Amino acid sequence: MTPVTASSGTRDRDATRVPVRGLTVLYDAQCSLCAFLRDWLAKQPQLVPLRLTPAASDEARGLFPALDHRATLDEITVVGDAGQVYRGAAAWVVCLWALREYRSLAHRLSTPAGALLARGALLAAAKWRAGHRRAGGWGGQAYRRDDGWVYEPTIGWLYNPPGCDGGTCSTR
Repeated sequence: MTPVTASSGTRDRDATRVPVRGLTVLYDAQCSLCAFLRDWLAKQPQLVPLRLTPAASDEARGLFPALDHRATLDEITVVGDAGQVYRGAAAWVVCLWALREYRSLAHRLSTPAGALLARGALLAAAKWRAGHRRAGGWGGQAYRRDDGWVYEPTIGWLYNPPGCDGGTCSTR
């Protein structure tokens, strides 16, 4: 689980020389599962402070301009205070590592066998999210399309054009 830095895309430095003093968790604020987990994380005793920030928000874009913010809506992303970036299962493991009561579980999940379990849990959550988006179970939350259109129940349709996150731009 070697992190990549947010600014350069290069491998991170040795953790003993660069201690993690804070983590920013980017989550999909329009997803009920993500919002539930955000609330759960906020209530847990933390060994490393967690900053819970909506993915692709103005705040997230200001904090991490080099990130692919559209991708952060699809997969949990955690950024360390020294620029480390964790995605997917590794992001969940680092979140657990930051919590007092779950650090030992995080160490077990960082083993090869534990990583398979963490990946399976992440895939189950992704399947649940996809099912709730498709089945009309959007629950009054925003409805987001891949082409940049978003329906906000309180204000209607908005267009957030795909950017050039990640260094590539759509030519359509």
